[in-house]
Amino acid sequence: MKPPSFEYFAPTTLDEAVALLAQHGDEAKVLAGGQSLVPMLNLRLARPAALVDLNRVTGLDYVRAENGHVVIGALARQRAVERSADVAARQPLIAAAIRLIGHPAVRNRGTVVGSLAHADPAAELPAVAVALGAEMVVTGPNGERVVAADDFFVSYLTVDLAPGEVLKEARFPALPPRTGWSIVEVARRFGDFALAGAVATLTLDDQGAASDVRVALFGVADRPVRVPEAEQVLRGERPDDDRIAAAAEAARAALVDPPSDVHASAAYRRHVAGVLVGRALREARERAQASG
Repeated sequence: MKPPSFEYFAPTTLDEAVALLAQHGDEAKVLAGGQSLVPMLNLRLARPAALVDLNRVTGLDYVRAENGHVVIGALARQRAVERSADVAARQPLIAAAIRLIGHPAVRNRGTVVGSLAHADPAAELPAVAVALGAEMVVTGPNGERVVAADDFFVSYLTVDLAPGEVLKEARFPALPPRTGWSIVEVARRFGDFALAGAVATLTLDDQGAASDVRVALFGVADRPVRVPEAEQVLRGERPDDDRIAAAAEAARAALVDPPSDVHASAAYRRHVAGVLVGRALREARERAQASG
């Protein structure tokens, strides 16, 4: 199939892009890497009246360290972020998540911010953003605003963007000292969207207890979700195997209504989510302990 007809615009400034999006409202779609949007256009799952292509807007392909964050612009390709020295030094969890996305040809075109704006609940990067407490910088006709990742992802393929607004950049906090991380998933094939996945970070204090714990799940709800029930089991405690097993069970029990489809039942996703939380927390613990 081929997409229905639409008007195509290629603005050269962000202000021009915002004006076009405001003019066309809900009938407009933004094109960056196109790795999600173009297939949806070809299958006629998306039918925009206007397509606003950001690729001629200069100055949006940055990846930089800034004020204790890794800041990623709207046109930074996933492959560039994966290879970034700033990401490797300050937030390697992002690079690990990107390596689970498709194949290099996909990552050479796809953008990190585009994946966040698309908000597929089975995608890795939205879950990383939620787990890390990332901030989304949104620009629109009324200027810029900053949205916490927890609030940005609303539901399936839906984010907190009003007509005329575009996601300009994402800010991920750098890992604190003595912090380990992990992202694990189960998928039918490498590069497929996850049937279930877990992200975890674990910070240890001088006594080896968990001073901060963050756990997020993806592929098991209509958006990526934090799991405070699992976090509370470990916070302030030494993360031994028994405690981690209890946290994994808390995560499994917290999943009230995971989706069921042709790929996996709700019961399977609930079971696998608990297993993956345990695995992610053990890997995060090992990295935290190895970091000194």
